Amino acid sequence: MASAAERMKSMRARRRQSGLREVRLVVADARAAITRERIAAQVARLSPASEQDTLEWIDAVAEFDETR
Repeated sequence: MASAAERMKSMRARRRQSGLREVRLVVADARAAITRERIAAQVARLSPASEQDTLEWIDAVAEFDETR
């Protein structure tokens, strides 16, 4: 039986042949207290007026296909 590393190498090769590419993402762990505290602090600094302006701009420039 092939080792785990060999199986992964083979799987990646098959994916590349089919036009796929592996991408790895590293994201903050939302389960960690420090991450939740950082997010809460950032949200507390948001300006409601600025956020409303942003939402209105998004609404104005958004394109929706209503013909479906």
